[in-house]
Amino acid sequence: MKAVLRRTRISPKKANLVAGTVRGKSVNEALEILKFMPKKGADVIYKVVQSAASNAKNNFKQNIDDLVITKLLVTKGPTYKRSLPISRGRVHPIRKRTSHITVEVGAAAPAKKGSLEVKQTSAKPEAIKKQAEEVKEEKKAPAKKATTAKKAPAKKAPAKKAAPKKSTK
Repeated sequence: MKAVLRRTRISPKKANLVAGTVRGKSVNEALEILKFMPKKGADVIYKVVQSAASNAKNNFKQNIDDLVITKLLVTKGPTYKRSLPISRGRVHPIRKRTSHITVEVGAAAPAKKGSLEVKQTSAKPEAIKKQAEEVKEEKKAPAKKATTAKKAPAKKAPAKKAAPKKSTK
């Protein structure tokens, strides 16, 4: 359940900022976030996520409510090179960057019984407090610098004497 958009006219850096906000989220939640985000990349990624969800629904008979974005990858595409003429016959280069956007969606995995949340609730409160105090003490103690020997002061080079000026008469 995959959708790919190639050579779209947006910089990979700008598209990746938007992609980072929806990675790992459910498809419905991601679409709601992207719908109201005021960036160009949000519109582009919205269409790709929508396409991947539609592919999963039509081709694999999946329920859209159960889908999660498993992979959202933004890579660099070809760069269109243009130029802007300036004075004295020179030009400034203009690089129009493009991106390849790949979205994979899959069904959400059910939570396991031995998950992290279960372990945290079964821990004793005294042990948690003790660990928190140890972390605070580590942060407060400054790190000691390991020095083996003191460095000798650097020797200065002798100052150059100015050559006598020749006078013209």
